Amino acid sequence: MERKMYRIEADGETREYPEGTPYRVIAGDFQKNHENDIVLVFVDGKLQELHKTLQGDCSLVFETTGDEIGHSTYKRSMCLMLVKAIYDAAHHEGIRKVRIHYSMGDGYYCTMDADFPLTRSFLDQVEGRMRSMVEEDMPVRKRTIHTDEAVALFRRHGMHDKERLFEYRRVSKVNIYSMNEFEDYYYGYMVPSAGYLRYFALYLYDEGFVIQMPSRREPRSLAPFAPKSKLFQVMKESTKWGDMQGIETVGSLNDRITKGGDMRDMVLVQEALQEKKIAQIAEKIAGRREAKFVLIAGPSSSGKTTFSHRLSIQLRAAGMVPHPISVDNYFVEREENPRDENGDFDFECLEAVDTDLFNDQMRRLLDGEEVVLPTFNFKTGHKEFGGKPKKLGAEDVLVIEGIHCLNPKLTLSLPDENKFRIYISALTPLNIDDHNRIPTTDGRLIRRLVRDARTRGSSARRTIAMWPSVRRGEEKNIFPYQEEADVMFNSALIYELAVLKQYVEPLLFGIERDCREYLEAKRLLKFLDYFVGIESSRVPAISLLREFIGGGCFRV
Repeated sequence: MERKMYRIEADGETREYPEGTPYRVIAGDFQKNHENDIVLVFVDGKLQELHKTLQGDCSLVFETTGDEIGHSTYKRSMCLMLVKAIYDAAHHEGIRKVRIHYSMGDGYYCTMDADFPLTRSFLDQVEGRMRSMVEEDMPVRKRTIHTDEAVALFRRHGMHDKERLFEYRRVSKVNIYSMNEFEDYYYGYMVPSAGYLRYFALYLYDEGFVIQMPSRREPRSLAPFAPKSKLFQVMKESTKWGDMQGIETVGSLNDRITKGGDMRDMVLVQEALQEKKIAQIAEKIAGRREAKFVLIAGPSSSGKTTFSHRLSIQLRAAGMVPHPISVDNYFVEREENPRDENGDFDFECLEAVDTDLFNDQMRRLLDGEEVVLPTFNFKTGHKEFGGKPKKLGAEDVLVIEGIHCLNPKLTLSLPDENKFRIYISALTPLNIDDHNRIPTTDGRLIRRLVRDARTRGSSARRTIAMWPSVRRGEEKNIFPYQEEADVMFNSALIYELAVLKQYVEPLLFGIERDCREYLEAKRLLKFLDYFVGIESSRVPAISLLREFIGGGCFRV
């Protein structure tokens, strides 16, 4: 019987294909129109994997490795191939666990729990096996099974992290991905075969290794491996905090919430660890008597404001007199503010700050002069000088917060010996399971969704729509300078997503299906479904999390 023909529209062309044609085949015909590899496809606006087949007339939009979703798909699929290759290289013996931890540049830091040491020789075997899988274009297969069957499956495979995770899933079905005999679960869509995963390299690093992958900007090449040691050490420390409490994955967190009986202790220990770290930073500042400018920078929703308040308390306890200053008060006059490529005001660039005035006033304060600091009126777009003069005494220190605080150009005229630089970010050490990371950007986005709705009346749709622009600003103005910091502080709390869940879910459900932001809302809702919720009443008033959910003891 002759198959029915269907019409598709893609890349400005109209073509016909037989019913049941895999989208992979159709994508292959259009690949020449795209610089980067096609890995997924939107079918009438609905995202589909390439193994799916044509079932009717439709409009197609291809997603490549140069696009955000496509790039994430590439990295996720690479994890599946990596884990399989490790087990293959070890002949499925002597390996208890492979753990994919957190981002390092464009790659991931990973560790192995095995009966043998991790060596360059073994890593070469793993890389060789991965190359052979690419060459033979090993298929990535997908099947859907009942959640109870998935729990039993992972119990048989010794994947107890996944077993615990699915004990809390409310959905009845689970998608399982496999390469030959190796089966695993991954949070999100995958490429159809290993032939798509050509660009990678493995490096020994610290107690584990790094799998280096392409960036979204250059999806067909690898940047040199350049680890950021300060950031890595902060992540490693945070992971140890979680391991110390027996909380490595979402499943173990859920166990603690529902079965552990000591959830309050878990919350208080996390808060105590943060307070201890803040106190240590304050002692370092107090030990440098020449330090007069404490410069705090970090990306959006990292908790800079609450951190600066808590640091100020610890500085007072150390015998110092802190004075908070926001760089936002040094914005140039609105009519002088630079504009971006779309003609909108660019408030994220350094040129939006009156660096000449800032340096002049900070220098005069350092010299012992009295200075009237500005307050920026965001309604009029102009600075106002109506406050009391400020003068630095022997024990005084300025606690300065702003996205550019680690950029040397902001404080160009100030001597380095008078600066103490702090980088703060929310770097969650928690994994969904051993092979599925939680991107730190997801944690910050969820924080911002809750805060924007509470303090700014901003809809979830608007916050999600703005997020790519926020991220571009961070990559340009913040991340390049993070290793300039004297110390780094991780503001993430291992339990926070279980608290934020109850606040953000209603906001995300409010985004309608026909909105561009719906797909991201749906993804975040699926992600939050892994968590058992925690009542916000258990969060202390001093907690950094209060900056986002409200009810804290600081005016933020």
